[in-house]
Amino acid sequence: MFAIIEKDGKQYQVEEGRYLDMDLMDAEKDSKIVFDKIVMLVNGKKSKVGQPYVTGASVEGSVMMHGKDKKIIVFKQRPKKGYRKKQGHRQGFTRVMINKIRTSAQKKTEETADAE
Repeated sequence: MFAIIEKDGKQYQVEEGRYLDMDLMDAEKDSKIVFDKIVMLVNGKKSKVGQPYVTGASVEGSVMMHGKDKKIIVFKQRPKKGYRKKQGHRQGFTRVMINKIRTSAQKKTEETADAE
């Protein structure tokens, strides 16, 4: 089973038990994160597409670490003008471990079990 989630205008494909590198988030290490904007859920041959999001579905994850990617070199040059500019930066990222993908049916059964 996998899901496609939306975060900060980008879409990511996630599976349970796998990690994902996302743009830097303002969260502490080992804290829990819940993603509510689920674009699509796929379970074998069954799939559910949201309009724009799947209602009642969520993905739970935990922050593993914060880090920086490899250095990116940006080089600008104008021919015959003697203009050269070299810049670089390292983009920050947050590594998130996906713990659970919940559908609306799973949420209902868990809520009734908690109530009893």
